[in-house]
Amino acid sequence: MDKRQRAQYLMRIKKGILTECVLVVMAVAVLTGQRERLEARRAANNPVLAVADDYIKWVDFTVSYEALCSAYDWDVKTHDTEHEVHWVELLAYTAAKTGGEFDKNALKIMEKAAKALSEGEKTIEELTEKLQYYPYYKEAYDAAIGGLVGEYEEEKEDGSYEARYGLKGYFPLARGFDYTHYDDFGVSRSYGYKRRHLGHDMMGLTGTPIMAVESGRVEALGWNQYGGWRIGIRSFDGKRYYYYAHLRQNYPYAEGLEEGSIVTAGDVIGYMGHTGYSTKENVNNIETTHLHWGLQLIFDESQKEGDNEIWIDIYPLTRFLAKHTQTAVKVEGTKEWVRTNKIKDPAVEGF
Repeated sequence: MDKRQRAQYLMRIKKGILTECVLVVMAVAVLTGQRERLEARRAANNPVLAVADDYIKWVDFTVSYEALCSAYDWDVKTHDTEHEVHWVELLAYTAAKTGGEFDKNALKIMEKAAKALSEGEKTIEELTEKLQYYPYYKEAYDAAIGGLVGEYEEEKEDGSYEARYGLKGYFPLARGFDYTHYDDFGVSRSYGYKRRHLGHDMMGLTGTPIMAVESGRVEALGWNQYGGWRIGIRSFDGKRYYYYAHLRQNYPYAEGLEEGSIVTAGDVIGYMGHTGYSTKENVNNIETTHLHWGLQLIFDESQKEGDNEIWIDIYPLTRFLAKHTQTAVKVEGTKEWVRTNKIKDPAVEGF
């Protein structure tokens, strides 16, 4: 092989190597793009991957009614014992094990863990040591239901108060009033613009007393063209915003309620109606009398209003809260109703 042939041969080798390098770079780019698209799709469908910056951006609250009941029973049964089982931690552990599923198998997993915790065989730290997403579920579930169980004092018939531990959150309707409901979260709405239903509707009679689910501060009160007469109450820890809408025409609110008012769980705050769907105030443009109540989770104040709002499906939670209802009596000669027995909530006292 002479010099000219050798030079041509080396040139072909260089071109071949260069071509292979280009192909490798292109392949890496394609694979990287596919991986990024896959991660994006996973993030869109998996609430665990929606944690960005330093606060949670999305929560898919899938805890079933059965899981809420079981975890709550373990919490109450073991309260003030050597090995307490905290219901939020138990639910978060189960979700971290199952990816947020709460089927029959998940209930078995939760039951086994609760037994181990209550008997001192394991600590929650030991159970969750290798569960990557436990901290996420713990923070998310604490934000959703963390204020509903705890210590409080309940008024007795003689006017004195008795210390209690358990469910201190209340069902949103007064005891004894008929209602119907079903899981309607995410159903399409068309008034104003096409959107998803981000709350839970409870159909009933006009004037049914509406009760505060949790103690907190009235943050919004007045007319909204979508919700009609509505109330927004913020929990004292700032994580939960309770929204009650479509309240009664002409007499929507409990007497004296205003923005800034402090309410205790179980207080009468308003009355069921069918106002809304109008820019004009005090109009009944909703066909069916019902309470729309919703629960927004807030991990950062930027999420309070706008595109980053987090509203969760509260149908299972509504069923669970039916364990704790409050009676109300009508104030003679008025349209007003008031609760029949009071509680002392440490959250209110602390605030």
